[in-house]
Amino acid sequence: MQRRFMLAAGAAAPVALAAPALAQGLPEIRWRLTSSFPRALDVTYSTSEYMCRMVSEITDGRFRITPFPAGELVPGLQAMDAVSAGSVEMAHSGGLFFTGKNSALAFSTTVPFMLNVRQQHAWFFHGGGNELLNGVYKDFDIHALPCGNTGNQMGGWFRKEIRTAEDLRGLKFRVAGLAGNVMAKVGVIPQQIAPGDIYPALERGTIDGVEYIGPYDDAKLGFNKVARYYYYPGWGEGGAVFHAFVNLPKFQALPAAYRAAIETACTAATTWMLAQYDWKNVEALYRLVADGVQLRAYPNEVVDTLHRATQEVFAELSAANPKFRELLDSQVAFRDRHYAYHQVSDYAFDSMMLRLRRQQGR
Repeated sequence: MQRRFMLAAGAAAPVALAAPALAQGLPEIRWRLTSSFPRALDVTYSTSEYMCRMVSEITDGRFRITPFPAGELVPGLQAMDAVSAGSVEMAHSGGLFFTGKNSALAFSTTVPFMLNVRQQHAWFFHGGGNELLNGVYKDFDIHALPCGNTGNQMGGWFRKEIRTAEDLRGLKFRVAGLAGNVMAKVGVIPQQIAPGDIYPALERGTIDGVEYIGPYDDAKLGFNKVARYYYYPGWGEGGAVFHAFVNLPKFQALPAAYRAAIETACTAATTWMLAQYDWKNVEALYRLVADGVQLRAYPNEVVDTLHRATQEVFAELSAANPKFRELLDSQVAFRDRHYAYHQVSDYAFDSMMLRLRRQQGR
């Protein structure tokens, strides 16, 4: 019996040493990805590098995607067009850059006064968000997958203090997505500028202020050298989801295992980016304040004015675009129901911890 068992084990040994099953019989594929972000923005750009590396590792190197920063293949704000036309297979970008094509694309990144990060992830993956949005992206021959989240963003940099909504009137302000539509309602002149071009515009005075992401990236881009007033909260972006845009026909032509590899890698990259920002923004904000940046909360009167303007923008876009209305209704229903839970869970915990810290003088 023992001899027969040893022979059987020996016969089975070569199977254990065989190549991974995934690699057997699958083609070698090489793709390119263009990013909307320059290499200097190491978290946003390196998220696409991380995703590409994961795809290669999952497929034992048989499916490789090479990332390129903004400008090397196409300009950052032409990334979606490049994927739609099939001149590159993938892009890493944000739908809010492309609302001129369809206002509903704003929901793939963020819209003002709507979802926080936890709510975004729940809505995208379990609330039907991915399916609704890909119904829009399909018109552009694109399949979109969440691939990164910045977390709650800051409210923006200004050269002067903002005390009332009237102080916003006439300012030229770099802002992306529907927040620009909202600010236009209160007299701001919104400017959409690619990330790598923002600082020169601010330095030259072409713009008076800027909203980008948060302390870490904003400091890297040098906004604090020109504008000293830094406002919170990020009313326009409770969280900002970036996406991997994939040319739809090419995505559908992939082996199922490779499609799954992209989906898995993008989900991992979403967590990876958020953790990076949650780690790096803390120390970056401390450094900015120590260097003399004036951290300010938006006055309630300003927030209330922006909130009213947001409802006007939502009503106008809903009347003009049924897809926008469908996505808005979905997010509002989810948000309003979720906050009943949120106020007895995360919000209650955070409020408790802040109170205890104050008691301890921290």
